[in-house]
Order: sequence, then C-alpha cells, then structure tokens
Amino acid sequence: MKTKFSPANAVVKLCMKGMALEDSGNAEEAAEIFQQAWREATDDYERFIAAYHLARRQKSAEEKLKWMEMSLQCALKIDDENVKSAYPALYKNIAGCHKELGDLENAKRNDELAKSFEGPPTDTGPFYHGTKADLAVGDLLTAGGNSNYRDGLKMNHIYFAAGANGAGLAAALAAGEGRERVYLVEPTGEFENDPNVTDKKFPGNLTRSYRSKEPLRIIGEETEWTALTASELQKLREGSAKKTGEIIN
Repeated sequence: MKTKFSPANAVVKLCMKGMALEDSGNAEEAAEIFQQAWREATDDYERFIAAYHLARRQKSAEEKLKWMEMSLQCALKIDDENVKSAYPALYKNIAGCHKELGDLENAKRNDELAKSFEGPPTDTGPFYHGTKADLAVGDLLTAGGNSNYRDGLKMNHIYFAAGANGAGLAAALAAGEGRERVYLVEPTGEFENDPNVTDKKFPGNLTRSYRSKEPLRIIGEETEWTALTASELQKLREGSAKKTGEIIN
C-alpha cells in the first residue's frame, strides 16, 4: 500500500500555507493555520501531517511531546512503506522532548527506535524524471547536469520521483526551450532519499523524491500529469530565486 502525497490535499495546502507564514516571521499566525489543519483533518494520514506541524510550534516540551506522539500514533495506523520514512524523524523528535524533560531512559529508547527504522529506500516505483530534453527509450540519464535551482551548480546525482506530477514540476523548471517531458525511468544502481526534501518540510520523504549517482534508464514516456498554471509556475520560480539555503549535492 502507498498513500499518495498530494499538494492539492486541503490539509497539505494548509500546512504549506503555515510554513510560508513561518518563513515570513508570522509564527503565531502559522500556529493558527496548523490548528485549522488539525481540525479539518479527516483521516489518519492528514492527522499525522497536521499533528507534526502543530508539535513544531509548541513552546513547551510537554506540549510538543504530546503532539509529536499524536503524529506518530496516526502514522503507525497507516501501514504504509512511504509513511514509514517519517518514523526516524518522529522518534528523534520524541527523544529530544524526553531529553528536555530529563527522562533519559525514554529518550534513549526512542533514539534506538529511530535508528531501527533508518536505511535505504524500499520504494519499487514506478519512477519518473522530468526534463525538456527529447530522449528515447533506452537512453541513459546521468549525473553532472546543471541544477534547476542554482545557477552554475553541477549536480553530483541524477534526480527522480515516484510521482509523475513531481517529475512534471521538475520538467517545468528545467532549462531549455523544448516541451516539458516526463519519462518513465528505472535506476541502474543504488539510490537514496533526496536529502534536499527529506525531513525538510514534511517528516520523512512523503513526496517520494530520490537521487542516484548511477544512471537512470528511460523505459517509456508519461503523457498524463497535472501541469502548473503559468501563474503558479511564475510564483514557484520567484520563490526559488529568493532561496539562499544550501543545496545538498
């Protein structure tokens, strides 16, 4: 079973709005938006995400622990390999709360649980890569291309995702004048969670974004995905241009 992460989900949209408010310095307003996300959550997946963000905004270790454990309990009910990618972050946060509260025994137990769930991704795809290049089945995509997010940066990995929409977004941001293309790909070697998104906005790797130093082989082309509108794409490009944080390469 795989639970589909969607930016169009109402609770995800609220959490994204809350994070944008945090980035602009409106912490109290962000907390209110996360509370709204919790109230509007309709299933364990939505509650897991909303509770995690509510936990982050709590001022006391006790309240943060309560909401982080709530997020974990919801995640544990889902029985989803993708959601399990969030377990290490949740257990680490819970361990941190226990340390702050002086409960070293529970801190150690939760740190050990976090480590027990760490490891390489087990996702079996299908996988997609977005670009403006005109390629054919059998071609290999290799590392060393230019970053879509930072001028002059050569990438040490080739990136891909388990969602066509995410690959479509990468295609929209890719350099070049050709039409946006989303290719079905298969990794030819080991791959890892993309550290630029894992545990950054959401716990774990809910967007199922990956990278590899080994080539990706094109096995087909996907023609069905949800493209951004021109205004959405412009906003995204403007937001990317403003970001000054490190890209983990």
